[in-house]
Amino acid sequence: MSSTGTTGTTTVKEMTLRGIILGGVITLVFTAANVYLGLRVGLTFATAIPAAVVSMAILRYFADHSVIENNIVQTIASAAGTLSAIIFVIPGLVMIGWWSGFPYWTTVAVCAIGGILGVMYSIPLRRALVTGSDLPYPEGVAAAEVLKVGDSSTGAEENKAGLRVIVLGAVASAVYSLLTKLKVISDTVSGTLKIGTGGTLFNAGILMSLIGIGHLVGVAVGVAMLVGLLISYAVLLPIKSQDKAAPGDLLSDVIGSVFSHEVRLIGAGAIAIAAIWTLLKIMGPIVRGITSAMQSTRARREGTAVDVTERDIPVTIVGGTILVLLIPIAFMLWDFAHDTVLNGSSAGIITVSVLFVFIIGLAVAAVCGYMAGLIGSSNSPISGVGILVVLIAAILIKGTFGDTDDSHVQALVAFTLFTAAIVFGVATISNDNLQDLKTGQLVGATPWKQQVALVIGVLFGSAVIPPILGLMYDAFGFVGAPGETKDSLAAPQAGLLKDLTQGVLGGDLDWGLIGVGAIIGAVIIVIDEVLTRTTKYRLPPLAVGMGMYLPMSVTLIIPVGAFLGAFYNKWAERSGGNVEHKKRMGTLLATGLIVGEALFGVVFAGIVAATSDDSVLQIVGDGFDKWAQTLGVIVFAGSLAWLYNRTQRISSAGVTK
Repeated sequence: MSSTGTTGTTTVKEMTLRGIILGGVITLVFTAANVYLGLRVGLTFATAIPAAVVSMAILRYFADHSVIENNIVQTIASAAGTLSAIIFVIPGLVMIGWWSGFPYWTTVAVCAIGGILGVMYSIPLRRALVTGSDLPYPEGVAAAEVLKVGDSSTGAEENKAGLRVIVLGAVASAVYSLLTKLKVISDTVSGTLKIGTGGTLFNAGILMSLIGIGHLVGVAVGVAMLVGLLISYAVLLPIKSQDKAAPGDLLSDVIGSVFSHEVRLIGAGAIAIAAIWTLLKIMGPIVRGITSAMQSTRARREGTAVDVTERDIPVTIVGGTILVLLIPIAFMLWDFAHDTVLNGSSAGIITVSVLFVFIIGLAVAAVCGYMAGLIGSSNSPISGVGILVVLIAAILIKGTFGDTDDSHVQALVAFTLFTAAIVFGVATISNDNLQDLKTGQLVGATPWKQQVALVIGVLFGSAVIPPILGLMYDAFGFVGAPGETKDSLAAPQAGLLKDLTQGVLGGDLDWGLIGVGAIIGAVIIVIDEVLTRTTKYRLPPLAVGMGMYLPMSVTLIIPVGAFLGAFYNKWAERSGGNVEHKKRMGTLLATGLIVGEALFGVVFAGIVAATSDDSVLQIVGDGFDKWAQTLGVIVFAGSLAWLYNRTQRISSAGVTK
């Protein structure tokens, strides 16, 4: 199987069987990494650039490879890696005890249908938001530059250097993770601080992946998350924990409970208002872009020639696919409600839910596509969009179903999360699709072939995600789910969306706490607007909200990674030579740090699942904990210093101009 494209006057291969297979293999690696990372710390990473580097490193051994064939490979891998963000919703079904695991074909169907809808919804937006706008698409442009350099005469050497840096970071991160599981070093440093009758916590997750995430998201997001952390842990938590401890209670348990049940809801309110503000800001440009696209379509119908690089999947196929997919969605929702307390009274909520997926899916695709163009897929606030989707779905379903008693609440919560998961698939893929199409535009790819590749990537990802989710749940469990342990994965977004859904449908959601968060978020929005208009600095409101909501074990080290990345980029600029090449090497090191830890986590999950012992690798006693914490900090800092120094030397020895 192969198809060709045209670059200049030369016909070259574009979509090939080897490219599809390679994209599928890369999908397995990066999707596994993203699922683990999302469940552990609530964040995922963009896979387009590392996928492009790996693809070029392999395809360069074939004499007739091309930049647009590499683009198809990275498109497949990128789509599948991005789809893994659906784990921000679907574990909620396990947390509430509705599912005892992840039924394979049902989970595949949710991922695949939501993902394909995301591809279809975003195709009509390509002209509006890619070719017909001045959105920067930072990651799409960066991926295109990587592909162009890899296709140049000096590209082979840069590919080797890039792959070397990814492997270096991945191996170091995996070895470090192994040492933490041996308990020789600790991956956390924690303590409790008493303030009055309450207090606060200090809990730093000493994880290589958090450094990599910080490097990728940058200083603005890192600082914003730090501000959110200070609001929660230095202000809200000490206030809210006063007089909460009963005689005999451990202060750490009381403070942890206050954070989970009160402070997190305030953070959710801040995220929600920031997400609404983002939507309001971008609606005007989206409407103008779609209007422009419709005018362009009318012009083409009147006989204007369409270049190969402007050919999308025909709109009739797009529209037909969307309508046809509504049928299996309705069937899945009926099957989900079948044999439950909702049976016999589910027709109304099924109808409303199908319309919800159809209408809100289109709005979400436009919003997420625009946000990806504005700030990149990695920084795009998918979680904030998810909060709005779940709240709207819960309110609509509750309004349609009418009065509920306790016997209906759990079933309605499960039904709402299941419906929201489909829309979340739309959000994740549309967030990635337009970024990939921007890359394709810059390297001369054929849009419809990329769109087919995106569908293939969705199918690959849908096949891979359920077993990895099941493996993680069997090995570690999830916080808030039956069988939770101290080593359970936090799955923070899924926990938040589950709590919000239960609160709306159960009628016990503390809207006052969410209102406090909304007020804080509004203040942050004003500050950000003032900074944006008067200085070169920013304080992204959604990042502040995430800093308020996520545990300190996640957020404290991310700003450290952001500043490390900034220092590295400053070095690249001062050192001269090919500055962009050197910066890319730093980005690839950060990616390696994430991938290595995540893949080791997948392997370790398999070991734990096989042995039913999460301490199976431990070689020292529990009394070694204090030494392990000290050694962990020393090894962590020393390893990072060596890795960044080594990356500087590799990038300096690479391509220069």
